[in-house]
Amino acid sequence: MLWLTWRQHRAQIAVTFGLLAVLGVMLLVTGLQAADYAARHAPPGCPGPAPVCQAVNAALRDWYDPMYMAFGLLPLAGPALVGAFWGAPLLGREYERGTNKLAWTQSLPLGRWLGFKIATLAGLLVAGGLASAAMISAWTSVFRGAVYGSALSNPGEFNMVGVAPAAWWLFAFAVGTLAGTLFRRTLVAMAVTIAVLMLTFPLLFFAQKDFAAPVRLVTADRDQPLDQGGLFVKENWVDPAGRELTAPPVGVCAAPEGVDMRSGRAQLEMDGCLLDHGYRVALYYHPANRFWRFQWTEAAILTAGAAALTSLAIARTSRRRI
Repeated sequence: MLWLTWRQHRAQIAVTFGLLAVLGVMLLVTGLQAADYAARHAPPGCPGPAPVCQAVNAALRDWYDPMYMAFGLLPLAGPALVGAFWGAPLLGREYERGTNKLAWTQSLPLGRWLGFKIATLAGLLVAGGLASAAMISAWTSVFRGAVYGSALSNPGEFNMVGVAPAAWWLFAFAVGTLAGTLFRRTLVAMAVTIAVLMLTFPLLFFAQKDFAAPVRLVTADRDQPLDQGGLFVKENWVDPAGRELTAPPVGVCAAPEGVDMRSGRAQLEMDGCLLDHGYRVALYYHPANRFWRFQWTEAAILTAGAAALTSLAIARTSRRRI
């Protein structure tokens, strides 16, 4: 079974792991260059607010930005390619070519054959997703301090590191496999798979802030927790009596003269005036140390979805094998 699985899917396997190898070389070269520059130019105390540190950060971003542009679409493109080229053809092509009439009527039980094949390919995909996450995690660590935000507050980075890529690849594979057995046409299954994934991405993105109850902090400096990598959820004003307001206070501060009220400067001046009058901000956020909690939560959701979809695909195929 292993040999036949390899013969049938060697093209996908070779291309996927070949692309991962190319990505790894690119990350290694740019990461080593950036680390060498930082070691030679960053004085003790960096990263920090000192001007010399800011100059080093600007130089590091010259390595970071082009590479991030190159692989920044991986959270979307990776699962879409896996679903379209690994999952959708798995069963769709068998129906399309009619090979199911021979391959699925042999003495070997169909459920056992499909289970082995799907488990083998899913294992390879999980390994590939974890490998890509490990490479990108090692690369981004070189630039920590030079780039704003954290892996938790940056949705793109969050889905490129940790266990999230492996979970997304596994889920995409399951979506494609089920689409293949439902529609029995590879191209149709590919299109449906990509459409389902494009709907799933925003659903999980907006649900992420509900993975845990946010921390509430009453503060005059709303930027500090977020500068430390926290994930913003919402904020409300708190009046001097300690009551949390659901709408910005009105009539406390006069509108600044000669400033467009739609501008950021006007907002800053109004906020400063309210703080001077004793108002504070109730900030709801997730601290950066919740990264792994959120990673495992998202991975659990996707893995459970993948298991359910795969079970449906095997059950459907077993009932309608011809």
